Amino acid sequence: MAELDELDKALLRELQRDGRRTNRELAAATGVSPSTSLERVRGLRERGVIRGFLLDVDLAEIGRPVQALIALRVHPPKRQVIEAFREWVALLPETVGVFVVSGGEDFLVHVAVPDNDALYAFVIDRLTQRPEVADVRTSVVYEHIRSRVIEPTETRKRR
Repeated sequence: MAELDELDKALLRELQRDGRRTNRELAAATGVSPSTSLERVRGLRERGVIRGFLLDVDLAEIGRPVQALIALRVHPPKRQVIEAFREWVALLPETVGVFVVSGGEDFLVHVAVPDNDALYAFVIDRLTQRPEVADVRTSVVYEHIRSRVIEPTETRKRR
C-alpha cells in the first residue's frame, strides 16, 4: 500500500472530481504551486496510485439503457477455465465490467444493452452456449450509483 500524505490525498480527491482540470487549477484547489502539483501527480502515476484517466459515459445516451449484473458459475473450476472465460467475456461489446469473485459464483459480469430482448439474447445465445458455463443468474440494474471520490484508508506501517 502506498504511503500517502495529506497533499497526495487532496490531489487524488480533486482529480477524481474532475480529471480534466489543468495543473494550475489543481494547484489552486490544493493550495500548492503548479510545479509542486505537477511533481506530486507525476509521482502518484509513477508509483501506480494513479493508473490512468477514464471517460464516464452515460450508457443510456449511447443506446445501452438496460444494465444487468450476471452471476455465473463455471465448471470445472480450474484456473485455465476461469482465465479463458474471463478473457472471452471481457472482450464482448456488451460487457462493462467483469468481477472474478468467491462464494457461490465465479463471476459477476456487468453488461449494458439496448433493451430486454438484447439482454435475453446475450444470456441465452452467448453465455449459456459456452460449455464451461454451469449456472447463470441475471439481475436487472434499476439504478447504478457510484462514489465519485474514493478516499484512501489510513496507511498502516508494516512490521
